[in-house]
Amino acid sequence: MELRARIEELFSRESREFGGEYFDAFEELKAALNQGRIRAAEPDSASPSGWRVNGWVKKGILLGFRIGRIVEVSLCGFQFRDKHTYPLKEIPASHTVRVAPGGSSIRDGCYIGKDVIAMPPMYVNAGAYVDDGTLIDSHALVGSCAQIGKRCHLSAGAQIGGVLEPVGAMPVIVEDDVLVGGNCGVYEGAVVQKGAVLAAGAILTGSTPLYDLVRDRIYRRQNDLPLVVPAGAVVVPGSRAVSHGRGKDLGLSLYTPVIIKYRDEKTDQAARLEELLR
Repeated sequence: MELRARIEELFSRESREFGGEYFDAFEELKAALNQGRIRAAEPDSASPSGWRVNGWVKKGILLGFRIGRIVEVSLCGFQFRDKHTYPLKEIPASHTVRVAPGGSSIRDGCYIGKDVIAMPPMYVNAGAYVDDGTLIDSHALVGSCAQIGKRCHLSAGAQIGGVLEPVGAMPVIVEDDVLVGGNCGVYEGAVVQKGAVLAAGAILTGSTPLYDLVRDRIYRRQNDLPLVVPAGAVVVPGSRAVSHGRGKDLGLSLYTPVIIKYRDEKTDQAARLEELLR
């Protein structure tokens, strides 16, 4: 709570000059993010979505950008320029994280659990949380403040969007044992519950309804509540016909994700195969 009060107070200031108290508070926050002791969002059984946003943590992450100065970073002969407050993350050898060579980058101020596998090129941004045993495949993105559970597979080209602002907005949540297929996109604070499967090319946003053909329901983002994909759902790309106006006359359809079934023995066998491939 003491750190939270300091972050809140420093964030509210309009100063353009930053003394040691700014950097001390930010380094303390970043250390806690790196260790997974604090998170931009965390499980909360009392919340309808099952998650609670920690807006003050987001303020601290934004504060790090505000106080940082742009510096040159040279790695392996390549020149980069970024805020000095967000260097590359140092990962303890004890975590047995695999980061294969080839252009991947993990920014400081995020949590990377044990036995995570990162295939090149991939990117994890500040404020993210990636739990134990997750595989982040080539060209995959874990955006700022996104929360990824245990034993997930983010397939090649998967995009887990960042939600840093506004500070009260829910980041993207991907719970334990979720399979995210190639070229999927999960954006605008959607929550993908435990064990769900997103087939290749599925896109989830706050403005796109999710049709459940099994339970005959339609899931949408409502007010401050995010779009929630039910546990174990198997989601595929689909379409729905335009029902009125010129779009109907032209026979047009709009994209929508569709739940065609819930995880069964066959789907679980595919998940076990993923484990063998690691």
